[in-house]
Amino acid sequence: MSARIIHLVDDENIIHDIFRRIFREPEYQLIVSENKSQAKSNHHPGVDVVIMDLMIPGTSGIEIFTMLKKDDPDIRCIFLTAYGTIESAIEAIKLGAVDYLQKPFNNVEIKHKIERILKERNMNKENIQLKKMLDQRFSFKNIIGKSPALDRVLSNVESVANTNSTVLITGDSGTGKELIAKAIYRNSNRRDKPFFSFNSSNIPPTLFESILFGYKKGAFTGAYADKKGIFEEAHTGTLFLDEIANLDNDTQTKILRVLQEKEIQPLGGNKTVKVDVRIIVATNVDLKEKVQTNEFREDLYYRLNIINIHLPPLKERKEDIPLLAEHFLQKYALENNKTIVGMDTKFMKCLMDYNWPGNIRELENAIIRSVLLSPSDMLTADLLPEEILGAGRREAKKGNFYERLDELKRELILEALRDNDNIQKNAARELGLKATTLSELMKRLNIK
Repeated sequence: MSARIIHLVDDENIIHDIFRRIFREPEYQLIVSENKSQAKSNHHPGVDVVIMDLMIPGTSGIEIFTMLKKDDPDIRCIFLTAYGTIESAIEAIKLGAVDYLQKPFNNVEIKHKIERILKERNMNKENIQLKKMLDQRFSFKNIIGKSPALDRVLSNVESVANTNSTVLITGDSGTGKELIAKAIYRNSNRRDKPFFSFNSSNIPPTLFESILFGYKKGAFTGAYADKKGIFEEAHTGTLFLDEIANLDNDTQTKILRVLQEKEIQPLGGNKTVKVDVRIIVATNVDLKEKVQTNEFREDLYYRLNIINIHLPPLKERKEDIPLLAEHFLQKYALENNKTIVGMDTKFMKCLMDYNWPGNIRELENAIIRSVLLSPSDMLTADLLPEEILGAGRREAKKGNFYERLDELKRELILEALRDNDNIQKNAARELGLKATTLSELMKRLNIK
């Protein structure tokens, strides 16, 4: 891993020495500036975090920060403030700084704050890099993940996107079938043509035909004028039929005719209308089973199942959970004007231990809930619904007596550290331990 770059802007040599001791090479690269001109020449967008003193001779930290932000809009800055300048620090936060510390500061506390910002910045970089990679490969940005299972899905999408073949997308509810349908559409030769989505689970069966095929004036009570159906509206484009298994037998028969003859007949009409529509369908049930029980037409099944793309459940692509969680955290924190910089270890462990029967949709709901309820800048496990917390507890109970005892010790120590801003001396006092005893326990339990 390359060195993390920290830019310190402060005119005091003693502060320079403190930071050199805390942030040593090769893990860190420390850049030191003592005034405005040095800060301007030394700073570049590759800097991970800036530590800025509010009081700089001949200028101010806020003035320097404003100058640097013009060239580096993504700048992450922590201000150092002496007693009596807290109001200025708060003003800096309003201008876009991420935090401030009052002098004299605690070395452990400032390292903890910087590490948290670095972690957030690295996650943002990873998300940006992943999105760029997906944008090069697909023009649809909301597909998040890097697991082998998802990579296989995207490879299949890439293979079929620019054909006119029907595609059957299968997978449990909440796995993102509509996202995949849109990825196929946006990378097809019909990307500039209409895209329509029809979810049969949201519509009474009596309305299937009129919505899909349209109707003529007088076809039924209330039909006061001709109305085009979705198939006709989607002419030359793509139609996504979600939950295809819900369609009744008559509607299935008419869709089979569209696939075979490329024409529709509106309700109450005596003429057919030619349509050129690519059809993508999706289902969360086993269509073969439906065929065997005569609930789904066999001939239609084989016309639809030319290409099958199966979306694995989230429990089979757990590598994607941290990226998805971070994506949802950033999205909903921004939407709700909340400053939340990350998730603590226990929160993420609960996410990884749970099997997510509701898949990505359930994960998204859990993150929304946590963001809305969070009173601090970190998401903690107590914000999660009980069923997710319960899964973490059940997982923790696995193993022999000593393994479970060590896990309990880990949880108690991590909770005490979190409550005391990672200051070990204070955490030891809360736990009723000597500082040396806590230090030895942390080493044995691999708590960094």
